Amino acid sequence: MASHTRKTSAFINSLRIIMPIIAIVCLILFVPWLAGCAYLSPLPDTVQEQVDKAVNYDLDGVIVYVDKKGQAPQFYSAGWKNRENKIPADPHALFKIASISKLYIAAAAAKLVSSKSLALDKTLADYLPELKGRIQNADKITLKMMLQHRSGIPNYIDDPKFPWANLPRDVDGLLKYGLDKPADFNPDSRYKYSNTNYLLIGMILDKVLGYSHHQYIKNEILDPLKLTHTFSLLSEVDLKDVVSGYFIGYVPDLKTANHIGAGGSMIATAQDVGIFLRALNDGSLLNKEEQKIYSSIYVYEHTGLLPGYSSIARYHKDIDTVVIQFVNTSGGNSWMITEIIYNRIIRILHQH
Repeated sequence: MASHTRKTSAFINSLRIIMPIIAIVCLILFVPWLAGCAYLSPLPDTVQEQVDKAVNYDLDGVIVYVDKKGQAPQFYSAGWKNRENKIPADPHALFKIASISKLYIAAAAAKLVSSKSLALDKTLADYLPELKGRIQNADKITLKMMLQHRSGIPNYIDDPKFPWANLPRDVDGLLKYGLDKPADFNPDSRYKYSNTNYLLIGMILDKVLGYSHHQYIKNEILDPLKLTHTFSLLSEVDLKDVVSGYFIGYVPDLKTANHIGAGGSMIATAQDVGIFLRALNDGSLLNKEEQKIYSSIYVYEHTGLLPGYSSIARYHKDIDTVVIQFVNTSGGNSWMITEIIYNRIIRILHQH
């Protein structure tokens, strides 16, 4: 028995030596070189040092906002807001937050369900009967399934013909790329992220409200939180205030690309997103009934990705800290590097 115990202990000690070596070998063999360098480089002492180093890994510009409970918010930036004109990154500049926008729409939906203006068990066909026959299972897909990405509705931006270089100017122009396609799966049988879900939810909100859901979000979410640097659409802002966006291997600035789809269209500063995210997580945005509904339909953090723009918005409960990161680069291995930089920043924050 003692011999067996000694052998087991020796085996475990061997694993402790071997596993880090295997991890490094896997990084060398399977992870792109630049991402591997970002991951393996020594961890800096401060967030600003890490942000400064981030632009060495093909990221044009980085903005980071840190809100630790009980401390003044901290702002960090490096690289370019606009690389052609050599305008330095500005931590207070406006940014296309892409799918982080879905958090705002889900919060709006929770409020409307609480007020009985919406019902989670009503179907897509109930709300938009004209789409029955154009979207498979429209009479079985509920609002809740769409909110949770469990509808099986294909993602309209996955259509090979989706015109990224000449974006549709209205919702119908976007929706046509999600219509008349076979379902990805039966309703509520599994999860698959689809922007079409939130495009349709935006249409439902507009119909139920009798006016734009953008205005509802402003009235019920942005104004109460005093978020004066958050906008629903690119057309609402001065372009000079918006961070330029770059796609690896494509030279032109993507700032003027006008994404109007619900759940991907919002523009905001990192601080505004941070204030919203803390309010969403600490219960100060929604009342108890609304919070209960929200918890049943959606998540409390999000990432965002558009051509030229990558973003992460998360609340870290163990250190009671909201961290927002904006990177104005996409394509290539930039998303992997963006996640690595974010996770290293969290490690630094844990040490302080």
